[in-house]
Amino acid sequence: MTDITADRYIEIEKTTRGRARLGIGIAAAIFAYLAYAWVAFDMNGLISSAQPERALLLATDSVAHKVHITKSLRNDRLNIAIEGERTATYKTPPEWIEKSDDRVFANLGEGYSIDINGKSATFVVPDYGTILIEVVDKKVITTLPEGPVPKWLRATPAKFDARPTLGRRLQVSKARIEVHKYFFGWENFFFPFNSELNAYSAGELISLAVSGDRLKDDMSNAGYIFQTFWKNPDWQHGNVFIALLETLLMAVLGTFTAAFVGLPLAILAARNFSPSGTVRFFVRRLFDFLRGIDMLIWSLIFIRSFGLGPLTGALAIAFTDTGTLGKLFSEALENVDGKQIEGVKATGASKLQVYRFGVIPQILPIFVSQGLYYLESNTRSATVIGALGAGGIGLMLVETMRTSRDWENTFYIIILTVFLVIAMDRLSSWLRRRLIEGRKEKV
Repeated sequence: MTDITADRYIEIEKTTRGRARLGIGIAAAIFAYLAYAWVAFDMNGLISSAQPERALLLATDSVAHKVHITKSLRNDRLNIAIEGERTATYKTPPEWIEKSDDRVFANLGEGYSIDINGKSATFVVPDYGTILIEVVDKKVITTLPEGPVPKWLRATPAKFDARPTLGRRLQVSKARIEVHKYFFGWENFFFPFNSELNAYSAGELISLAVSGDRLKDDMSNAGYIFQTFWKNPDWQHGNVFIALLETLLMAVLGTFTAAFVGLPLAILAARNFSPSGTVRFFVRRLFDFLRGIDMLIWSLIFIRSFGLGPLTGALAIAFTDTGTLGKLFSEALENVDGKQIEGVKATGASKLQVYRFGVIPQILPIFVSQGLYYLESNTRSATVIGALGAGGIGLMLVETMRTSRDWENTFYIIILTVFLVIAMDRLSSWLRRRLIEGRKEKV
């Protein structure tokens, strides 16, 4: 009895040591891989070249807008505009800007102020002092208070750039003086800058919509308000909505096409439904080929073949998902219960009836679940495909990201895309529950 207990102890000890060595080996392998990846991807270089202040600036631009005060030193022309746009130029300066002859005074709040006089600018910065910048003989001359130069200030003979806070900035070059002041919120989101509707509050707009006195003789006030909002040239609400519909169209058309094509091919690939091994082999290799090429590659191929548009994105989704759904459907067919099929055959049912009552009830929940899941996933994929040129909201997203000036438009499109994905997730979940269980899901 003692010998058996000792042998068992030795066996347990060996097993424990073996598992410990295996665990240490796996941990060492993971550490070695992470170390290799750190070196291979030059993580030290990426960290050193990172610009967190740039990320913070873009984050600010996504939820705020700025007013530009720009004075040209070549023709003494002064321009005050939102985001520097010509279509959003103030005819009368805002309250925080005072203008007189060749002088402009901007009260930036909290003790910050900028006084532009001719070719010079005086920048008052609390807790630092007064900075004088002058343009003399095509050189930018800067006079700073005594003491160390702060990090938020850069002064060279070619350019002066100071951003003491995230919402205040002064730039001076030999060609112009430019002041930026940030304000929270999206500018002109509902109506264009010059629209007469900007003078009305939300309550006044509601009253105006039901009023009988028309602002435009050829349309109702409600139609005029909606049309002004819908055709806003800065935010392009109408174009964004159409782009969202194109993205949804790509996802729906591509997924449904893949499901309808993948189902009959799955029957040919299933071992218990297709007696020919040759047919099964070639159909399965077709699935491997279709899903082996990434959806983005398919989209590039179809863009070259058919040009830009939602059809290109739908074909890319359809080709990739035909391979994926076909494989999933064929595996589901191979796992059906043969007893139910035999029971239907015993009733004298035809081959079509066997499929209808013996096979489809077993595989329908899997088909519906997988199809709706890929529909939800393809809504996101259609955005990426659109960014490559297939159209839809993805293309608009890339266009707004090309310049930092439209970052608030980028954030707006991202929010709408997320809402679209959430809506498709809730809709697919509801449809899945209704089609499979026959009752509504609590949302």
